[in-house]
Amino acid sequence: MKVIISGGGTGGHVFPAIAIAKALIKMDADMAILFIGAEGKIEMEKVPNAGFKIVGLPVSGFQRKLTLRNLSFPFKLIRSLLKARKIIKDFKPNVVIGTGGYASGPALKIASRMGIPTVLQEQNSYAGVTNRLLAQKASAICVAYDGLSKFFPGDKIRVTGNPVRKDLIIDENEKAFAKAHFGLDNNKKTILVMGGSLGARTINRAMEAAKEQIEQRPDVQVIWQMGRLYEDQFMNCPTAQLPNVHPMVFIDRMDYAYAVADVAVCRAGALTISELMVAGVPAVLIPSPNVAEDHQTNNAMALVNSGAALMVKDVEAKEKLWPATIQLLDDEGLRKKLKTKLLSLAKPDADTEIAKIAVSVAKV
Repeated sequence: MKVIISGGGTGGHVFPAIAIAKALIKMDADMAILFIGAEGKIEMEKVPNAGFKIVGLPVSGFQRKLTLRNLSFPFKLIRSLLKARKIIKDFKPNVVIGTGGYASGPALKIASRMGIPTVLQEQNSYAGVTNRLLAQKASAICVAYDGLSKFFPGDKIRVTGNPVRKDLIIDENEKAFAKAHFGLDNNKKTILVMGGSLGARTINRAMEAAKEQIEQRPDVQVIWQMGRLYEDQFMNCPTAQLPNVHPMVFIDRMDYAYAVADVAVCRAGALTISELMVAGVPAVLIPSPNVAEDHQTNNAMALVNSGAALMVKDVEAKEKLWPATIQLLDDEGLRKKLKTKLLSLAKPDADTEIAKIAVSVAKV
């Protein structure tokens, strides 16, 4: 059997795609898998590193503001459609899976035209434009949240959850190693603050502003992952120099980070939320306002309304983030309640479920 998987642009699209590919290989070691990505994007590095072949399309995103870059968009799209047709014609897949992002549009559009079954994977609680355009011709649509029938045909929806890394959860006996990895005190509660690999300016500024408040809680320790974009700006700020703050540019062991965290502070990307669910880490979410259709707010509110997380608005983070975080840390009953709800919502086998669905609709 042959499968094409297309998606990328961000880790939220790439890592679920890789997880699905690994689940397919686990089902059938002889399965042939080819990725289609966008040239110059993160998938062109991450997919080969995971052991899979990938072909890039020249496609790029359409800017929502007026810019000269939009003039090249239709030409890149046409070239991408033509290249996608040749790739699909040569590879002859039995099914094509799309996880969102620039490349998945042309790849799945062509596959549908050629009569090849397609499966969409929508990570967010607010469906992306690409997936909405592709939904009518899709054989199945795998989602992580309830209530997406307002975007997709209800009979095609499968609530599978978002695929997360299988190595995310470590054994209880490894927690001591996890704390040692970060140089943490075993007797202190731990707050994990993270803004993704590049970082989140709002979260970093809120941490910078909370210097005196953090200093007043020596019984609490903070892992502060500030991101590559903000290393120069925040690594040497007064907050980062506090003895109970552990500043980091990048976290190489997210399994260890989740294992030691009593509370997390983070954005509300779909992949992050799915990881919080599986790890059962109570969180204060600060949705990014700089994303399409404000989908991170929708992601966060889905958890808040389920009693699984707290939320602070981006514009209020500087004043409210640290008080909300420390209040949650000190409220053991609330932390247990959020943890229980998160674990009940988790779908740790989402990758396997999506793989099974793809195989079931494949044209063999």
